[in-house]
Amino acid sequence: MRRTRSTTRKSLLARLVTVLLGLVVVGALCPAAALAQAEPPGTQATGLHISNGRLVEGNGNDFVMRGVNHAHTWYPNETQSLADVKALGANTVRVVLADGHRWTANSAADVANVVSQCKANKLICVLEVHDTTGYGEEAAAGTLDQAADYWIGLKNVLAGEENYIIINIGNEPWGNTDPAGWTAPTTAAIKKLRAAGFEHTIMVDAPNWGQDWQGVMRANAQSVYAADTTGNLIFSIHMYSVFDTAAEITDYLNAFVTAKLPLVIGEFGGPADQWGDPDEDTMLATAEQLDLGYLAWSWSGNTDPILDLSIGFDPSQLSAWGQRIFNGVNGIAQTSKEATVFGGSNPGDTQAPTAPGTPTASAVTATSTTLSWTASTDNVGVAGYDVVRVSGSTETKVAASTTNSVTVSGLTAETAYSFAVYARDAAGNRSSRSATVNVTTDDTPAGTCSVGYRVVGEWQGGFQGEITIRNTGTAVVNGWTLGFSFANGQTVSNMWGGTPTQTGAAVSVSPASYTSTIPAAGSVTVGFIGTKGATNAAPTAFTLSGSTCTTA
Repeated sequence: MRRTRSTTRKSLLARLVTVLLGLVVVGALCPAAALAQAEPPGTQATGLHISNGRLVEGNGNDFVMRGVNHAHTWYPNETQSLADVKALGANTVRVVLADGHRWTANSAADVANVVSQCKANKLICVLEVHDTTGYGEEAAAGTLDQAADYWIGLKNVLAGEENYIIINIGNEPWGNTDPAGWTAPTTAAIKKLRAAGFEHTIMVDAPNWGQDWQGVMRANAQSVYAADTTGNLIFSIHMYSVFDTAAEITDYLNAFVTAKLPLVIGEFGGPADQWGDPDEDTMLATAEQLDLGYLAWSWSGNTDPILDLSIGFDPSQLSAWGQRIFNGVNGIAQTSKEATVFGGSNPGDTQAPTAPGTPTASAVTATSTTLSWTASTDNVGVAGYDVVRVSGSTETKVAASTTNSVTVSGLTAETAYSFAVYARDAAGNRSSRSATVNVTTDDTPAGTCSVGYRVVGEWQGGFQGEITIRNTGTAVVNGWTLGFSFANGQTVSNMWGGTPTQTGAAVSVSPASYTSTIPAAGSVTVGFIGTKGATNAAPTAFTLSGSTCTTA
């Protein structure tokens, strides 16, 4: 049976037994640890490469992937698909290949033809080995080391194509069983390819079937990035039903951007199914705001047709999912720019826009502010503006706009910020920076909350618990402390989504970086492994930052 969909959409609850074993090991590696800021190491590679946390072309222009996945290894005769996705506006295609461990290997001649077809259609080509999907949990999956050997066997085909291809070592190369085990083989595979002389941009997928819901890639990204002596490495997160709220999506993507660690949404879905309803609107909007690439799953031929962008590989019959991706707000047609290596985006234009005017701040709240500035001018035309947060010599991009005004959100209450603006044109030329504006956010207004507590599963002497904290107020909650007490001597031994402190029966929980913001009418979830005796009653009272919450 052909399976052309990524297996990330499996029910997490269906894997509970496996996950419980893995959580004991991974508890210390959950994403409560903040990402350290990346510093690009050593030698810059040729062709597509990483500069200051961004994917850029050989000429230094930013390249932001806007494209789709195509299941070539199962549909090798559908090469017309590359021309079709290009005609719909894509600038990149992620091509599914097999190394022979699970599916019939794509030959060197076949891969060479794929690369040739990508170039002919002016598409950047991300090549990935699919056999690694779900290793450790999927018995048939191959290893990253085996995938690296496959790439080394293709070196004669891939060498010299650094301007046009990215090597995605292995698709979703770790399941939910001991996801902490992802780090060492990922690092080893990168080093193996570099030792073999590969200078290409290398892409690595996250564990947890690509969705990193336990935060292992997020927590270890800096060390993995540092292991690549070229600094020519980009991380890939797959966003399916795990990413069903705006807070989860924006927090994860912003964490990598803030740390200057390169990231792309290498797969994502939008249609709701029995496992959840991914928030594709936030994925697309945030990717556009942060200039991050995205590659939708997938063009056609899925076992689960709900994820087909086109029906029967026919570009004239786009599904609702396909219409959203190609023609919707922040979609491919609206945001894609052809790589300049193909002659796109007016590569002859080398004149940068003038600097924007000094921004002014208005509508300041505890968590946001609106910035406006005098527009820049350009010999061809201004394409957009990038707003950066300035702290000493460090800049962090926080927003993008095609007009001379933008609202910056996700700020912390009672905090001083400094912002500035750059203008850019379609050729990738960037202006000098505007002067800065200083903004101090307002106090956090008093909020209200509701807490739901449940036991997910229990066994002799232990249990898994889950706490959902809902913001029932009208203002965003940034930073919080949850308090509650056990009644029967229970203790928390491992937690994800927060960091526990327990004194006797009393437990205090501070948030992880990805749960620290609770939007109005939104919620975050904290999970934990605990010990228990014969009785395991739920806590009856909860407080959030000192305020009493109702129980759900």
